[in-house]
Amino acid sequence: ERAHAGQTRKSGDPYIQHPLAVAFVLADLGMDPDTIAAGLLHDVVEDSDTSLDMLQQEFGPSVASLVDGVTKLEQIEQEQMGRFSQEGERPRGEQESESLRKMFFAMAEDIRVVIIKLADRLHNMRTLDALAPERRKTIAHETLEIFAPLANRLGVWQWKWELEDLSLRHLEPATYAEIASLIKERRPEREAGIQRHVQVLKQRLTEEDIEAEITGRPKHIYSIYNKMGRKGVPFQRVHDVRGVRVITQTVPDCYRVLGIVHGLWKPIPGEFDDYIATPKENLYQSLHTAVVGDDGNTLEVQIRTWEMHRTAEYGIAAHWRYKEGGKRDEAFEAKIAWLRSLLEWRKEVTDASEFVDAMKTDIFRDRVYTFTPKGKLIDLPVDAHLPEDYVGEQ
Repeated sequence: ERAHAGQTRKSGDPYIQHPLAVAFVLADLGMDPDTIAAGLLHDVVEDSDTSLDMLQQEFGPSVASLVDGVTKLEQIEQEQMGRFSQEGERPRGEQESESLRKMFFAMAEDIRVVIIKLADRLHNMRTLDALAPERRKTIAHETLEIFAPLANRLGVWQWKWELEDLSLRHLEPATYAEIASLIKERRPEREAGIQRHVQVLKQRLTEEDIEAEITGRPKHIYSIYNKMGRKGVPFQRVHDVRGVRVITQTVPDCYRVLGIVHGLWKPIPGEFDDYIATPKENLYQSLHTAVVGDDGNTLEVQIRTWEMHRTAEYGIAAHWRYKEGGKRDEAFEAKIAWLRSLLEWRKEVTDASEFVDAMKTDIFRDRVYTFTPKGKLIDLPVDAHLPEDYVGEQ
């Protein structure tokens, strides 16, 4: 507070409100004390006469190192800002590509630096209204292209969805308002319908002696917007506008619940995904299915264990939220190993623009997984296709 004395945000609020909010966001995620402390201190080196040495003496080398990492990312971000046009097209300057390359390497050195940066961006997005319209669009474009995908790849879904929704609100305010209005308009009817289905499912699971928690699933405006555009369908035909989530004790229970759901209601062809057998790259696991409910409307059902739910909600941050004395966190180690191996491999690329293009393909693009008739798993980027003269296992 002393370091930021006299400083204000664009909204007129005392600047200390921002680092406080960032620290609360990190605390809500369950991060460790050093990360929360660094969240509070993340702007003091850049915005005051407080030195890194002073931070190290007062708070220790770990906190100082994290603040130093975030400060470097802040400088990278400032190099980038202004390169996003209103249409979202970015000139491929060597300086900008080099800046993004540095951000990727920061991910492997200490992932907590990137988590603090994401928390910082999330609060900035929540308070974006204080900025001029063009500046808001610039930041929203950058958030949608870089920070939301980063949150996704780190598996922090609650941040990913909010960053996407906030970006859409500033990039396409009319579309955002229309979808939000449609969701609100039908909320009472939709929630009553969901509760009816929840009660039916609860009764069946009790009869089958399956212990599970069943809840309505949050609706994300950007996800609905994306599906409307990608599938070319109206709001009424987006399946996950009405959704429930079932959290069970074991993996076998997940599949038993799936069978019960499909026995109660007719499954919709092409709307089933098994992310338990084939987890996403960010370690996300769940069964997804869409069915035609009793009322003739579609209902999306997600089924997962509590362990999967923890990873789905907190992603890589679950390592700090739930770590127990000395116990190995294999999911965390796998994620870090994946990031580091990816970066080691890409270090051989000397051209910064080529490096960034490759990393964005590896880290930000969704993947498609499919099985051959003989059970071999094929991992492909979205929009991949086989050459006409392809010869192989059919």
